[in-house]
Parts: sequence; C-alpha cells; structure tokens
Amino acid sequence: MTEALILKCNELKLKGFAEHIPEALTYAKEKNWSQERLLLHLMNLEIERRKQSRIDLRYKQSKLNVQITIDQFDFNYHKSRKNQKNTILNLTQPEFINQKKDVILIGHPGVGKTYLAKCIGYMATQAGVKVLFTTAMDMINQLIAAEADHSLVKKLTFYQSPSLLIIDEIGYLPLGPHGSNLFFQVISSRHQEKSTVITTNLPFSEWGKIFDSTVAATAIADRLVYDSEIMVLEGVSYRKKEREKKS
Repeated sequence: MTEALILKCNELKLKGFAEHIPEALTYAKEKNWSQERLLLHLMNLEIERRKQSRIDLRYKQSKLNVQITIDQFDFNYHKSRKNQKNTILNLTQPEFINQKKDVILIGHPGVGKTYLAKCIGYMATQAGVKVLFTTAMDMINQLIAAEADHSLVKKLTFYQSPSLLIIDEIGYLPLGPHGSNLFFQVISSRHQEKSTVITTNLPFSEWGKIFDSTVAATAIADRLVYDSEIMVLEGVSYRKKEREKKS
C-alpha cells in the first residue's frame, strides 16, 4: 500500500510528499498521530520542497554563478562602506524591489560594486525574486544580435521581465549611438515598473562618454535617478590591496 501511495504521489508530482511517506508513517505511529496530523505534516513538507525548488530555479535563472551574502562584505574596509551600512543592509531585503526602486553603485574598479550587486541579487533569489545578472556590453551585444535575426522584441522582453535586473560594468566601454538607443529602451521599459541595479565606474557628469551624447545620457540618468538609491563607494582597489597582502 505504501509503495502504491508513493507511485501515485509521484504521478501527481508531489515529490516531497512521496519522499517522506515511509519515515512519516513510522514517526506518526510512534507518536500516535491522527490521520489529519500526518497529512498536514506531509503537506508542509511538500510546500517546503516546492519553495526550495523555486528558490533554486531563481538562482539558476539569475546567471549570478556565485552565492555570496552580506556577512561576507567588509564594512570596515572604507568609511564609505561603513557610512552607508544601513542602506546596504536594507538592499539585501526585497522591500526596495517591491517598491520598484533602482540602485546605482558608483566607484573606481575594485571598490566592491560588483560584489555588492551580486550580493543583493543572490539575497533576492533566496526570497523567490526573479533576478537576472548581465554586463552592459553583453546585454547590448545580445540585443544587437537579436535585432539581426528579427527577435529583438523577444530579447527586449527577456531583459524587461525580471523583477530585478543587474547591469554591471557600465562605463568601461562606450556603447555608441545604436547601443545607447537599445540601452535606453531597456531602462525606459523598466522605469517605475521593475527594479534595476547599475554598477558604473563613472559619475553621472561623464555618462556622455558611455551613451554617445549628453542627450541620451541625460534621458537614461533621469529615469535611473528618480526615486533611487545612489551610493558612491570609495577607496583603493580591494582586490589590489588583497594581492599586496599576499605578496
């Protein structure tokens, strides 16, 4: 009878339920559980399994490829981190995503922008939020390729759909007129609809170098800075300092 019950549960895709039936039956007999309590126990196990499966899927879909949490972030490394600690900690909770706010992390290479962005992204996946991590150039190249094979609308939807989109490394290479236009389309479609995290090595005053013109840069920046968290991370390169310690 137990084997038949397990088979039926598997047919119904109740994997958590099926997996725990033998041990639950034994435990229920030892504790003299009622049938109702046994069923409730198995249902709770199934709900927990589905919740964890959804979290695992969110992480896989995110393209983060790393699992880092805020407890690994060294707030004492520089005063700019310490002074913004409360803001940073708040960003590891999904509330800003629910509010559809954007986050802009500005600073020189190596000061922790990407690390912090990935940390925010990973914590969001653990809350069941749909996240996507990409670099600016990879996103633009993907969009240009999609335009060439007439699937641009589909690819734009791909970048518009995540509740949290993380665009890393804006400013290292200029996007050109066409790339700037595509970038604007992504940001414009997400504005006040979804949350976006941006990391950049350039202050807003120099965004004209990235987006081909001050007009495009202003249009993009206006949308991103509206009701957003803007943090400037300072100090020398953390990676460089760690290398010097080891040498």
